[in-house]
Amino acid sequence: MDLVTFSPRFPRPGETVVGSRFLTYAGGKGANQAVAAARMGARAAMVGRVGGDIFGPQLLEGLAAAGVDISGIGVNPEESSGIAVIGVDETAQNCITQVLGANDTCGPEQGQAVKRLLSGAAALLLQLETSIELSLEVAWASVSLGVAVILDPGPVRPVPDELLGLCNLITPNETEAQALVGFPVTGPESANKAAAALLRRGVGTAVIKLGAQGAYFANNEVHGMVSPFDVAAVDSVAAGDAFNGALAVSLAEGKDLEKAVTIACASGALAVSQTGAQDSMPERSMVEELVRAQRP
Repeated sequence: MDLVTFSPRFPRPGETVVGSRFLTYAGGKGANQAVAAARMGARAAMVGRVGGDIFGPQLLEGLAAAGVDISGIGVNPEESSGIAVIGVDETAQNCITQVLGANDTCGPEQGQAVKRLLSGAAALLLQLETSIELSLEVAWASVSLGVAVILDPGPVRPVPDELLGLCNLITPNETEAQALVGFPVTGPESANKAAAALLRRGVGTAVIKLGAQGAYFANNEVHGMVSPFDVAAVDSVAAGDAFNGALAVSLAEGKDLEKAVTIACASGALAVSQTGAQDSMPERSMVEELVRAQRP
């Protein structure tokens, strides 16, 4: 669950800043991406855990209402549900403190749930809100079935080369890319270098999300930059999740990489133009309309 404050700027250490608004809305990187994929027209299923608090039932209800299969989500009554305390400033940038809660207790039961759901799937979307060990287990299962593995390497934590080598696609933002490659990633030139470093570590394709600058993509055959879409930014929370859901669906439909990244950028832009996390995941018709309007 996302607990969101809006203020003119972020407080410095020891400082109190008076905010203008407070919102509570359903979030979580995996859940957001499941909703994003569902709204793009895919059959989406979510595997994870919620806690025994008041947020658990709310999160499950929201996912089910969005058309996401929640049969793989368990409950850990001993833990809180995953929460994120999010600050948004007047430029629509955000800072996030995340508590993984029940998701961090996912284990063999969730691994088996993923494996059951992989049959007939086009892609497995992974994030780092569960353990690396679980991600490795289900990534190996996915590879064995020929299902594409797409990794969003957030929140930032060390990622072993073994997992990178199983990834058909990785989608870091600037901060996550820097953590992976060890140097700042601030624009197309440094994104090119970061992508090359990730490809050398075994990743099939790297798509680096550059926020208001767009997105850089590269594999061993093609590379390029997709420019951003022009929207009025309100709240950048979950924009990367909208991007990932749309990217996965577009690639599953057979679109080429540049076209898929373009659609993903449009989805992320629409998410930025709305407040909320899952609530801001756009419908497919909205994404297609924006692409038609700005990429004739």
